[in-house]
Amino acid sequence: MSYLVLARKSRPQDFNQVVGQVPVVKTLQNSLVRDRVAHAILFSGVRGVGKTTLARIMAKAINCEQRTGANPCNKCTSCIEITAGSSLDLYEIDGASNRGIQEIRELKEKIRFLPSSSKYKIIIIDEVHMLTTEAFNALLKTLEEPPDHVFFMFATTELHKIPITILSRCQRYELKRVSAEDLGAHFQKLAEDEGVVIEQAALDLIVRESEGSVRDGLSLLDQVFSYGEKEIGINDVIQVLGLVSRDIILSLSRALLEKDHGAAFHALEETFNYGVDLKRFTADLLEAFRTLILCKIDGCQELIDIPPQELDEFKSLAAKHSHNTLHMKLNLLMQGVEQMRFSSQPRLALENSFLKIIQAGDVVPVSNLLGKIDALLAGTPLPQKEVAVGISEKKKTEKKITETINSAPVSKPQPTPQADTEKPANEPGEAEPPLVPEQPPLPEERPSTTIEDDYKPVARPHQRDVRRDWPGFIEHVKDRKVWMAQDLQRTEKVKEVDGELQLHFADQANCTLLRQKENIKLLTEFVLDFFQKDLKLHIITPAQEDNGDMENVESPHKLRQKLANDPLVIMATEIFNGQIGDIRVGPRSR
Repeated sequence: MSYLVLARKSRPQDFNQVVGQVPVVKTLQNSLVRDRVAHAILFSGVRGVGKTTLARIMAKAINCEQRTGANPCNKCTSCIEITAGSSLDLYEIDGASNRGIQEIRELKEKIRFLPSSSKYKIIIIDEVHMLTTEAFNALLKTLEEPPDHVFFMFATTELHKIPITILSRCQRYELKRVSAEDLGAHFQKLAEDEGVVIEQAALDLIVRESEGSVRDGLSLLDQVFSYGEKEIGINDVIQVLGLVSRDIILSLSRALLEKDHGAAFHALEETFNYGVDLKRFTADLLEAFRTLILCKIDGCQELIDIPPQELDEFKSLAAKHSHNTLHMKLNLLMQGVEQMRFSSQPRLALENSFLKIIQAGDVVPVSNLLGKIDALLAGTPLPQKEVAVGISEKKKTEKKITETINSAPVSKPQPTPQADTEKPANEPGEAEPPLVPEQPPLPEERPSTTIEDDYKPVARPHQRDVRRDWPGFIEHVKDRKVWMAQDLQRTEKVKEVDGELQLHFADQANCTLLRQKENIKLLTEFVLDFFQKDLKLHIITPAQEDNGDMENVESPHKLRQKLANDPLVIMATEIFNGQIGDIRVGPRSR
């Protein structure tokens, strides 16, 4: 029993059979027709896109005895031997197995001799990046000036691992992934040749799973042909390859976006029943969200490589949500996938991520919020829809205040004798006028504050009395500077006189450190933070009144004034209709 798999059976034998790679094929054909073939050619690209196949076709075309144009005839002795793999002048080496310097030396000995039956000796080294550094160095001189009867052809999937000295001596051809359209047409033709009818949706699924690789797609197609009968549907492909139906992925994406908990968890349960690998399932879900985002970006729809009918469904779903919302939920999904991979309960971690995504609301762009703030500052009224909630809340508040005032019990005042003489009493049976309590006046609108306005201190509820709260102030300082609190405990008398905090010391030695400029500044900050009053610090000793050392004490006051007049602070008070509370400039506040 010698069955030949599709990947070998359908290997192209000339340039016309190569799937995709039109620019590379055209360049190689022109080089053959014009006799401009390079002595060293390097093919690079992902797996299964035709690197080794093109190298073999080039080998046949170079040695073909009856070639007309670029394509080999596949009939002469040289073409038949190369196709059968029995040509003595074609050396095809696996770079992973023959990677040492000794193998390269043996190869150099072989190419010294003329070809036995063909025009040229062809050296094909597959996975050339696996050669050692010494092997590459041994190949350098020969590769730069090879004998006239030798051509080198290399193939690699990791171009970055090849030394630049080798790359500079080769003519490079980078092969791309094959497009879904070309793969679909190629697989459809192979199915017809095998006498199998395959559903279009099933074929699209195989194309998507091949990820641009012809060989991967042929392996999947061969597996499906072995499972199915003469007719193959989408369910056959899903069951054989262990994939998740695109309908499940699309329904799960819709559930996560439309906040449908039940649909999301049912779709996840159905996926688990298929026995699908979670890593593969989450990769498909991430790809679905990527498709939704690309549908929202102008000019990027050509990057979506899915069937047209499926693309229409994604476009319809993406149109219902903003780009920012899709981006946010994709980020949450990516975070959930990373957590799932390192979790001992991966399904539970994934379900938890779904709940986060569902509960996340729609994203409002920052530009919209800034526009609304600018409109408020400029005095422009917002649209009715945006202020409707605020107006209703204001009316409810006013109604509640009115009801509270009207329902408050009012004691009936006793008439005074003077009132009896000035105003006659009501006649019997005449109803007395209701006593309406005087409502407190509404707070006046606070005038707008500008940066140039001087900071005027206002009484705040947190202000403290100097004499009564002096022990508390010492504890406040002790929590920050122990030595300073100990010096303050030696004060004989503490007074607050005309906005000035006077500290009297009986001995000048007790306040030597306190009188230093940096300590005076620090102590002033503590005083302002604790008492919440604009107090100037004045240290008094029996010898002299310490005015000379207080020159720089004004800096904390200036800092408080600067903070109070800061544009951002003023804007915040205007927007939220508030007022400045405590101002703290001490080190703890920083």
